[in-house]
Amino acid sequence: MTERASKMFRRRPRQPGTHAADVVDGLEHMTGLDGTIRAISSTISRLLRPGPVKDALHGVPVGHPAHPPLTDVPVGCWTSAAILDLIPGTERAAEALVAAGLAGAVPTALTGWADWSALHREQQRVGLVHALANSAAVALYAASLLARRRGRTATGRMLGFAGLSVLLGGAYLGGHLALRQAAGANHADKVSHLVSLGWHDLCPVDDLPDGWPVQRRLGYLNLFVLREGDEVHVLGDRCAHLGGPLHQGRIVTDEYNGTCVVCPWHGSVFRVTDGAVVHGPATGRPPSFETRVENGILQVRPIP
Repeated sequence: MTERASKMFRRRPRQPGTHAADVVDGLEHMTGLDGTIRAISSTISRLLRPGPVKDALHGVPVGHPAHPPLTDVPVGCWTSAAILDLIPGTERAAEALVAAGLAGAVPTALTGWADWSALHREQQRVGLVHALANSAAVALYAASLLARRRGRTATGRMLGFAGLSVLLGGAYLGGHLALRQAAGANHADKVSHLVSLGWHDLCPVDDLPDGWPVQRRLGYLNLFVLREGDEVHVLGDRCAHLGGPLHQGRIVTDEYNGTCVVCPWHGSVFRVTDGAVVHGPATGRPPSFETRVENGILQVRPIP
């Protein structure tokens, strides 16, 4: 290759971006936030122990993260209040919406902190700034409500508009977390895109250790395989929360759910018979497979 050609294929250093997303990308690498993140995470871990309350905050009972839909309450109320603030004679209605937004911000914040505590560090850095922006918005709206109730309507309106501006910045960071960093998305493999229906040969059943999970590959799909005597349980290997490898997780026995696997990354617990979520932070289940043995070969079939 000539010198001129080699220069054409050299990787150019990344130039600083001016797009908003490029600026937010920089937050992902702000290691100076890590000390604060560790302190907050350890506090949440002490206060929020595994159990029904933690599962409810993650959204396990409804099968969907609880935080995103709850954000619609304060955002909707405060946006509506800003519109009413531009219309004469709507002072009482705007004040009621500001108060409703503050009430809705409480469960929104609780579910947000619960989800944040179970994210990767790069996500937590963006999430911390997201939370700080939203906290500032809440403080401004609390001051706005106080001013309105004291009869200082003009001051209350200005504080409300300031709060909305900060809130929109926080909402942008939330969108970055959800869409660009995939926090809260279902990371389990979509079997219908990767495996055709019907039975597939997977491996000799005698190659599977008894009581110890292993990973086996079916086409493009990694599978969690657990043999228990004559029974073999097969799930997709990617945890629905953030894609952790389930075959590296601990096998535990639950009184009501039987044998379960604990994700090694953030502790989500799944029932091995069908992938049902026993404990969060995951809210979606990995795909499960029917199994049978033909001529010593384990065969699997995706369950639609």
